[in-house]
Amino acid sequence: MKIAVLGAAGGIGQPLSLLLKNQLPAGSELALYDVAPFTPGVAVDLSHIPSDVNIEGFTGDEGLAKALTNASVVVIPAGMARKPGMDRSDLFKFNAGIVKSLAENIAKYAPKACVAIITNPVNTMVPIAAEVFKKAGCYSPKRLFGVTLLDTLRAETFWADTVGFGRGSVRIPVIGGHSGSTILPIFSQALGYDSVSEEQIKSLTDHVQNAGTEVVNAKAGAGSATLSMAAAGARFALALVKGLSGVPGVVEAAYVEGGCPEYAPFFAQQVLLGKEGVEKYIPVGKLSAYEEANLKNMLDTLKADIKLGVDFMVNN
Repeated sequence: MKIAVLGAAGGIGQPLSLLLKNQLPAGSELALYDVAPFTPGVAVDLSHIPSDVNIEGFTGDEGLAKALTNASVVVIPAGMARKPGMDRSDLFKFNAGIVKSLAENIAKYAPKACVAIITNPVNTMVPIAAEVFKKAGCYSPKRLFGVTLLDTLRAETFWADTVGFGRGSVRIPVIGGHSGSTILPIFSQALGYDSVSEEQIKSLTDHVQNAGTEVVNAKAGAGSATLSMAAAGARFALALVKGLSGVPGVVEAAYVEGGCPEYAPFFAQQVLLGKEGVEKYIPVGKLSAYEEANLKNMLDTLKADIKLGVDFMVNN
C-alpha cells in the first residue's frame, strides 16, 4: 500500500514520516512531497533506517504527481504553523490556498485515496477539500478526514494523570471540531469519572481546549505542536492503513461529514474504519449536562468555520 505525505519536510512532516517509516507494514511504499528542495534528502535520510518500507522523496509539480500516483492514503501536514498571538482562524488566509491546490492534485492523481488533513484550521480546511473533490466529481465523505486525534491524545494523557491511571490505558471520546471551544472531550464516558469533581472536569476540558496555545507559548515563537501532532497523525494514518487492509475493529476519532448532521455538516466523532474508509459512524452517546451545554454553545462557531471554507471555494 502506498502512503503519501504532503508537507513532509516541515515541522510535523519530518517526524510524521519518521514514525511511518518505522511503523508501516512491511512492503509499504512511503512517498514524501514538499515544496522544499531538500525533500528528497529527507527521504534518503530515512531510507537508512532498516525497516522494510520503501521510501522516496519528491519536490516540484512533477514530483507531486509522482508522489500521489497510486496512493491509497494521503496525509497533509502542509502549511504555515501557528505562532504566538495567533489562533487557528488566523491561519486560514495562509493555508486555504495550499489545501485547495493539493486537493486539486489529489483529485487528478489519487481520486480514490483516503485523505487525512492535518493543516489548520482543520474545521475549515476539510470543507475546502470536500468542495474541490465535489467539483472534480470524486468526492466520498467516507474517504475524507480531518485529523483531530491530537485532542484525543491530550484528553487521554490529562485524564490518566488526574485519576491516577497509566498513560495509554484510557480512551476518551473527543467530539466537535479542532479549535478552542469546538473541542469537547467526553470525560463522562471515561473510566473513573465518578471520582472526579465538576470543577476538575471543567479544568480538564479547558486544558484540552487550550493545549495548543500552551505549546505555542512555551516554544516562545519557535513553533507549535509539531511532535505530538506528528504522533497523532501517524496513529491516524496507521489506523487508515489497517482499516483499508481489512483489519477488523479499527476505531479512531476524526472530523468527518455525515456522521452527526443534527449538529453540523462536519463533526469530529469516533468512526469505525474499513476497506472504503469510514465503515460506520459511532454515535456520540450520552453526555453530561455540562457537556450538553458545551456542545450546544459551540455549534454556531463550528458551523461558521465550515461556512468559511465553503464560501472560500465559491469565491475561488
